[in-house]
Amino acid sequence: MSDSQTTHESDSIGVETTATSTTTAGETDERIEDDWIDYRFEGTPKLSVQDLDVYYGDEHALQDISMDIPEQSVTALIGPSGCGKSTFLRSLNRMNDRIKSARVEGTVELDGADIYQEGTNLVELRKRVGMVFQSPNPFPKSIRDNVSYGPRKHGEINTGLLARLLGQDDTDEEEALVERSLKQAALWDEVNERLGDNALGLSGGQQQRLCIARALATDPEVILMDEPASALDPIATSKIEDLIEELAEEYTVVVVTHNMQQAARISDQTAVFLTGGELVEYDDTDKIFENPESQRVEDYITGKFG
Repeated sequence: MSDSQTTHESDSIGVETTATSTTTAGETDERIEDDWIDYRFEGTPKLSVQDLDVYYGDEHALQDISMDIPEQSVTALIGPSGCGKSTFLRSLNRMNDRIKSARVEGTVELDGADIYQEGTNLVELRKRVGMVFQSPNPFPKSIRDNVSYGPRKHGEINTGLLARLLGQDDTDEEEALVERSLKQAALWDEVNERLGDNALGLSGGQQQRLCIARALATDPEVILMDEPASALDPIATSKIEDLIEELAEEYTVVVVTHNMQQAARISDQTAVFLTGGELVEYDDTDKIFENPESQRVEDYITGKFG
């Protein structure tokens, strides 16, 4: 057994384990150094997370996470299943509030304001920080109604008979919004002649881009994506990846992905979460994939575990 491998010496007193032992998850046991997660960049962070802990009942899902996310960029969150990356993503717009057993400690600041402070308007927060889920979830409505649902719900668009009678009909504004959002989601050319069709008739890739258009229609500042291409074929995945890169020119995008090649292709910076809900390394994507500081990160990227 080489020096880099696990060594155990057991006797009646106890067990001694070297600093490079292997955990039950297959990871090398090592101490996380502060500079591995202290990612520096120019400008003010769009999102700033400090000392974040998340619990599901007695389970400690995220442990003491601190990281800043730059605006108008793509941040990838990678790591093996169960490491807390999706929990972290949902913490950024308080989606974990919907889970009764969830408890959150620490701060998440959006443009310097803590979203966990008392009195936060969650409707407004989720309008500013939109979310696209792993599986496409269009409403069983028309393509047009899917896109305009959010602005209608927020009272920004009024249509129908009552609106016409009151002289408040925003049909023209709705059409412009639908066209703009679908164009941003790279879907307009494929559906512009059938906006009245049921969205459930679209292909999986089209449904996911429609969900992105629906998120864009509320004019968010941040877009959270939880494995947005995991259920799609390679062609649809390529379209989603191209779209993510384009969106980063205007929005702050945070993406959870199990596909490390995808993270390497689309992201500007990458955060690596490993077993136990720990943030182990966070840096420029090229640095993470080409020369990581952590042995555990290198082992994960090279497929030794995960």
